[in-house]
Amino acid sequence: MKADLRDLNAFVAVARAKGFRDAAKAAGSSASGLSEAIRRLETQLGVRLLHRTTRSVMPTEAGQRLLERLGPALTEVEASLDAINGIGVSPVGSLRLNVPVGVARLVLPAIVPAFLAAYPDIRLEVTAETSPVDILAGGYDAGIRYDDRLEQDMIAVPIGPRVQRFAIAASPDYLRRRGRPGHPRDLLEHACLRDRFASGALQVWEFEREGEVVKVDPSGPLIVRSGTTIDLAVEMAIAHMGIIYVFEDWLRPHFATGALEPLLEPWWQEFSGPYLYYSGRRLVPAPLRAFIDFIKARAGRTDIVPG
Repeated sequence: MKADLRDLNAFVAVARAKGFRDAAKAAGSSASGLSEAIRRLETQLGVRLLHRTTRSVMPTEAGQRLLERLGPALTEVEASLDAINGIGVSPVGSLRLNVPVGVARLVLPAIVPAFLAAYPDIRLEVTAETSPVDILAGGYDAGIRYDDRLEQDMIAVPIGPRVQRFAIAASPDYLRRRGRPGHPRDLLEHACLRDRFASGALQVWEFEREGEVVKVDPSGPLIVRSGTTIDLAVEMAIAHMGIIYVFEDWLRPHFATGALEPLLEPWWQEFSGPYLYYSGRRLVPAPLRAFIDFIKARAGRTDIVPG
């Protein structure tokens, strides 16, 4: 059975936006036009695809199954068309990335302005979240993650700093009141500002010095969701409420102002920096190819395939 590609795109847009008005804004069309397209599609298929109420629009069971199959397929079609942009002209089109919150906050600001200045016809869309996602099913061109969370069978390109560290800090006022820890285990006697992963597990604070690894699970007055609300924990540390453990890059500006003081620096644990990753089983859209070439040119690196 043949269906109009525009009608299929309309269905995907409305199902993802969970509403005709928001989908119309994103697609640059009218809500009535999208509604008519979906009516045509439902008539042709002989099945209802969307539950419509005055407050929301949700896929039916059949609609959800269609959406799960259509998302990656339409992304592949868009990628094939976008690839044509790379033939003899400056890349044109959209580039959708899914990244961790920390990368959006600490890595991309050093890259994105120069990239968009070099490619003014590319529209970059960045979604930041903490949980791993299936980038193809989600309709993303690529993702950025750390090596322990890279999806298998993906091509990976280093992006940003190649070595990062977890740092620990507190305000001068807190240290005057509570004292300065001399060993990671001393943290068990301090107020510590913790963060919880999306899985629900609290992050264990891990330290390493001369081959000795120490893990501590301290307590304190605040727990935030890892990534998304770390800024709140940083502000609480600046407000003298406790000790914080987070990426060094997050704290460095506050070290410079003196609002926070580094603690236990010889124990700070290093880890490898993030990677841009994308599927090697599909045509690479021209905007993504431009981004890959851009970050490689900045660092003189090549693709790798994680094992």
